Amino acid sequence: MKFLDIDETALRSARALDTAREIAHQPACWRRTEALLLQQAAAIRSFLAPLLAEPRLRIILTGAGSSAFIGECLAPLLMRQLGCRVEAIATTDLLSGPQQYLQAAVPTLLVSFGRSGSSPESVAVVELSESLVERCYQLVITCNEQGTLYQRCRHRPNSLAILLPPETHDQSFAMTSSFTSMLLAAWLVFSDLRAPPPGVERIAAAVQAVLAQHNAGLRSLADRKFSRVVFLGSNVLRGLAREAALKLLELTDGQVVATHDSPLGFRHGPKTIITGDTLLFVLLANDPYTRAYDLDLLRELRADARAGQVVALTARAGDGAMDGDHLLVAGLADADDGVLAFPYVVCAQLYAFHRALLLGNAPDQPSASGTVSRVVSGVTIHAFAAGSC
Repeated sequence: MKFLDIDETALRSARALDTAREIAHQPACWRRTEALLLQQAAAIRSFLAPLLAEPRLRIILTGAGSSAFIGECLAPLLMRQLGCRVEAIATTDLLSGPQQYLQAAVPTLLVSFGRSGSSPESVAVVELSESLVERCYQLVITCNEQGTLYQRCRHRPNSLAILLPPETHDQSFAMTSSFTSMLLAAWLVFSDLRAPPPGVERIAAAVQAVLAQHNAGLRSLADRKFSRVVFLGSNVLRGLAREAALKLLELTDGQVVATHDSPLGFRHGPKTIITGDTLLFVLLANDPYTRAYDLDLLRELRADARAGQVVALTARAGDGAMDGDHLLVAGLADADDGVLAFPYVVCAQLYAFHRALLLGNAPDQPSASGTVSRVVSGVTIHAFAAGSC
C-alpha cells in the first residue's frame, strides 16, 4: 500500500507512516464527520438555537496551537454568517489574563477545540469561564473520547460535547486531519441553523484532486531546500496561513524558518524577511474585493524578484494569478473563501511533510530533543483570585 505515492514500508522506516496516512485520509474523515453530525442534528439544534436567539450572545472560539488557529479561520466566517459577536481567543491567552477577556455580565458560548481534549490550558479555561461568567455555555468539539474536556462536558448542563470519528484523532505529532475535521465540524454545526452548509462532498472531491495532482509538484518544490518560507493570506486565510507556517515548523523541527502574515500587513515591516533563500506562498481569496489586494501583493513580489520563489495558490484562473508559479485548485472558482481553507491547508501539509523527509526528519515524531510533545505537558495551572471581569 502507498500513501502520498510512497510505499508503506518506506514510510514506516522513515517514521512517517501516521502523518502520510492522516494527510491522505482527510476527505474520508470529512465525509464521516458530516454523517455523524447529521445523526446528532436535533440535539445540536436544540442546544444552539436558544443561544443564537440571544441578541447579546458572545461566542469565543478557543484552543491551543493548531486548535486556536481553527478559531482564527472560523471567526470571520461566523461573524458574517451569524451576525453576532464572534472572537477567536487562544486558551493560552484566556488562561494568563481571564479578567482581560471574559465579561461577567455578557452571555458567552465558549467553543473549545481539542484533538486530545486534555491540554491543561483548555481544561482550566473551561473551569475559569464557568466561574467568572454569569451565563456561560460550553460547546466542545474534540477527537478523543477519553479526553478530559469530552468527559467533563458530555453530561453537564449548559454544555454540549461533540466527539468526532476516531480516525480524526491523529496519532502523529502534528495535527492534520484533526485540524481540518474540527474546522469543518464547527462550520457545519453553525451553518445548520443560519446558512447553507459548505458542501462537504465538493470540498472532499477538490482535496482528492489536490492530492492526486499536486503532491509530486510540492515534493519537487520541497527539494529546492529553501530555509525560509512565508505563508500569506487574508481574513479567513490569514488564520490558515498561520496554521500552514506552524505545520512546517513542527515537521521540520524548526530547521526551516516559517512565518505568516496578511498580504496587506506584510508590507509593514515583515517583508524584510525576504532573501534569495525565501519561498513565499500567497493564498489567493476568491472574494473579488479581497482578491484585488492579494493580487496587488502577488504582482509586487513577482516584480521585486528578491525571493527565491513565489507560488500562488488559487482556485481561479485568469487575472494574473497564473502568470508565474502557481497551484490551481480545480472546481472551486465560485467557492466561499472558507472552502478554500481545506485544499490550501492540504497543500501546506504536503509541502511540510516532504520537506521534513528531505531533511531526514521523522514527521511522526519530529522533535529530536523532545522539548515539545504531542499533548503539551509541564504547564502549571495557578489559582486565580477572582476580581471584576
